[in-house]
Amino acid sequence: MSDSTADAQEPLLVAFVCVQNAGRSQMAHALAERERTRRGVEARVEFLAGGTDPADEVHPVVVEAMDEVGVDLSRRTPREITPAEIETCDVVITMGCSAEDVCPATWHGDSRDWDLDDPHGKDLDAVRDIRDAIEARVRALFDELEVRARV
Repeated sequence: MSDSTADAQEPLLVAFVCVQNAGRSQMAHALAERERTRRGVEARVEFLAGGTDPADEVHPVVVEAMDEVGVDLSRRTPREITPAEIETCDVVITMGCSAEDVCPATWHGDSRDWDLDDPHGKDLDAVRDIRDAIEARVRALFDELEVRARV
C-alpha cells in the first residue's frame, strides 16, 4: 500500500463480526493485524472484532490452528460489539451471518458477509481450512483497500 496518503487522514476502520467472537472473527482480526504490519500501514487501518452474543473463551481448536501459523490467540477474550461501534466503521465484515442482523438501519457503510463455516465443534483439519480461507480473504481485502487508495 502506498505511503503517499496524507498522514492526517483518518484511519479506515474495519470490523470483523460474528455471533460468539470465539473463532472466525478472532482469526480474521489477528490475521488482519499481521497483514497490516506486513504491509506497513499500521497508522492507516484499524480493526474491531466482536460478537453479538460473545462466548466465554476463544475456541481451543482455533487457538491451536492459529498457533500453527505463528499467531497467539491464547490471551484473547471474546467481546461484545455494539451498534454504536458498528456505526463508526467504514467496513463491517460478518463471518457467516448476514450484516443485516448486525448493522444498524442508520449505518450506510460497506458491509459484506464472508459466509464461512463456524469452527465451533469442528476438528483441527476443518479449522485449518477455515483459517486458510480467512487468510486469503484478508489478503484480498488489503489488495482492495490499496486500490481504493484509502490506506
